[in-house]
Amino acid sequence: MTDIIKILLIIVISIANLNCSSQKHAAFKPEEVYKSNDLIITQISENSFVHISFIQTNDYGNVPCNGLIVRNNNEVIVFDTPTNDKNSEELIKWIKEKLQCKINAIIPTHFHDDCLGGLEAFDKNDIPSYAYYKTIELANENNFVTPNNSFKDSLILRIGDEIIKAKFFGEGHTKDNIVGYFPSENVMFGGCLIKELDASKGYLGDANVADWSITVEKVKKEFPNVKIIVPGHGEYGNKKLIDYTINLFKTQ
Repeated sequence: MTDIIKILLIIVISIANLNCSSQKHAAFKPEEVYKSNDLIITQISENSFVHISFIQTNDYGNVPCNGLIVRNNNEVIVFDTPTNDKNSEELIKWIKEKLQCKINAIIPTHFHDDCLGGLEAFDKNDIPSYAYYKTIELANENNFVTPNNSFKDSLILRIGDEIIKAKFFGEGHTKDNIVGYFPSENVMFGGCLIKELDASKGYLGDANVADWSITVEKVKKEFPNVKIIVPGHGEYGNKKLIDYTINLFKTQ
């Protein structure tokens, strides 16, 4: 009986430890880890960080613009540059000095300057850039700095022992908007294809409003396990952002 009791105690303690570990993981609290006049960085999970920079617009004032940093084994990949080269240099410096990570890639999610306005700084730091081929075409047409590697439909890159995915699902905010995904933490960077809760439709100058909801429906189907979604502007959240965006652009 004594041996049986000992075994049962070991099992109970092991289960308790597992529960504690799960609770610790679930209890992660987002934290602002860097802030200057031009750049804010918030850690939203163990290995994912939102970077926020700003762009002055005629219609919407000084607009905060989101990007995402994901990390594994002292390597990172960045989705969307900050809005200009100065802010990008600030972000690159923070990643290298504070995270002590190598930047494997920068991936702009569409051709607007809130996604690739700081691309030249990444080029100067010999950081490879990847973009959907239509993003490169549109950047060239607008005389923007262009990413140096293209992909068609989807991209998978390694980051430490993990991977990231980037994929084009269809038109919406622009003809070239893609979505980024970090499977190990189920974190999605929706970029400007995905809206924050209660957002307006925003800038539609390059949009395909008719297809927008259809495109986001495809995103929803592709990533059923997503836990955290970062939009191009505004507060990050959960799957509710996907449903909100679908309904916002759904034609009756």
